[in-house]
Amino acid sequence: MTAAVQWSSTAEQNLDGLKQNPYPGRGIVIGLTPDGKRLVQVYWIMGRSENSRNRIFVQEDNGFLRTEAKDPAKLTDPSLIIYYPVKYADGAHIVTNGDQTDTIYDTLNNGGTFEQALTTRTFEPDAPNYTPRISGLVDLNNKQCQYKLSILKTNAGNPEQTLRQFFHYEQGIAGFGHCIHTYSADGNPLPSFNGEPVLVPVYNDIEQTASAYWDRLNEENKISLLVKTINIDNGQTEMRVINK
Repeated sequence: MTAAVQWSSTAEQNLDGLKQNPYPGRGIVIGLTPDGKRLVQVYWIMGRSENSRNRIFVQEDNGFLRTEAKDPAKLTDPSLIIYYPVKYADGAHIVTNGDQTDTIYDTLNNGGTFEQALTTRTFEPDAPNYTPRISGLVDLNNKQCQYKLSILKTNAGNPEQTLRQFFHYEQGIAGFGHCIHTYSADGNPLPSFNGEPVLVPVYNDIEQTASAYWDRLNEENKISLLVKTINIDNGQTEMRVINK
């Protein structure tokens, strides 16, 4: 078996592994299309409570995207569920699972870095789960690193210590990306994601990428998903959104 075939087999197995996990929570994928021309960001949200499920993705004219209550009358607690998952600033395309999007955006605009921004944040204050904050960045101006992923989480559920893990991918591998999500499985409390981001496939067609991930998320718990592509040469973007 060649290395390429092995990679493809592993990536497809990891993608199908999402089917076996009823609650991976919120997830981020970043990778490079098979034609090598566009970087891809995937982000999805899931929910178990009525408050968490009462959400949709809303695109703004400026290219940002926010979460919004599907039925404002049913919104009981906007904290941790209403935020901007997607923003960009001068070639830097941010995707996260919380309001740390704004922290990264502000820090980049003030000359700081992705890493510096996230050293000011921790996991979410939703005991006993202490949901990890996951974040990703594509910065077309950074020729040494094509994309980054990060997770901020407790040390084995102990909120006295924050683990800040950063994963830098100097170059994308055409046809593949890396996936990180908040939970390793369903449970009470929910167990945090462990290990490195896993290898997964991405496709040239934005609809195929969207369907590949949406169709593998648990039907009862999935809420919304987006796919954003970023042209490496000219920075042009395209976005596809699915709201349940």
